[in-house]
Amino acid sequence: MTDGPAPAPLLAFDDLRITFKLRDRSVEAVKGLSFSIAPGQVVALVGESGSGKSVSAMSILRLLQEPPATYPGGRILWKGEDILKMDAKRLLALRGGEVGMIFQEPMTSLNPTWTCGAQVEEALELHTTLDAAGRRERVIELFNQVGIPQPDSRIDQYPHEMSGGMRQRVCISMALACRPQLLIADEPTTALDVTIQAQILDLIKRLQKEQGMAVLFITHDLGVVAELADRVVLMRNGEKVEEGPVAEIFAAPKHPYTQGLLACRPRLGRKPGRLPTVEDFMNAEKPAT
Repeated sequence: MTDGPAPAPLLAFDDLRITFKLRDRSVEAVKGLSFSIAPGQVVALVGESGSGKSVSAMSILRLLQEPPATYPGGRILWKGEDILKMDAKRLLALRGGEVGMIFQEPMTSLNPTWTCGAQVEEALELHTTLDAAGRRERVIELFNQVGIPQPDSRIDQYPHEMSGGMRQRVCISMALACRPQLLIADEPTTALDVTIQAQILDLIKRLQKEQGMAVLFITHDLGVVAELADRVVLMRNGEKVEEGPVAEIFAAPKHPYTQGLLACRPRLGRKPGRLPTVEDFMNAEKPAT
């Protein structure tokens, strides 16, 4: 018995190039990026600071200011439609409606002059036909879904009245308000303490399984990759260096950069002396063992 054809990609980067035009020069931030995400799949995009992972993620919703950002080559395909050719009306339908995004910093992602509930309701007003009462009911349902206690009263609180972890839960409820097919999570736990990080990761994992949505998870934490992702794409200096199923990449990394990242993880019960760095692997003719 043969397997059926693979499902068509929900999202695909096709040789994407992103350049920032500065006053006296141009900087190529993303250099020919290609990978795809299937419906319901969790893909981790991994790389160090400056690797181009967040720029790539923001380009999906065209959130980069244009100019200085330009797209000199490639395509971003959403169910076969090129996002780079979408007009403003089509982009509005995509943002928040079909694709949701959670940003790194919950402390600055919310408007301090609006209540938390009003900010989630805005997405519902733009993308649904619910009336005011229906929108409020949906926000309470979302707050309850993401684990915000007493949602019927928290809906009227301002961001400064909530902790960092609760604010991030508000951001997650906003991203999921219109039941998107793809959730982009751009290092959503970076600004949170370790205990809250674990809670947010568990929440994202549970919601992904319940709703069957695809997730693009941007991170530099290999532990998060092992826990959440089906596939992993590794970037360095704006280029993809390796891609594959998580189990295969962790078991047999092929690129020196990937080997270096995995070797840098501390091991319980071992004292390796000086902790290896990625540069040890990138500069050596053969990876250290």
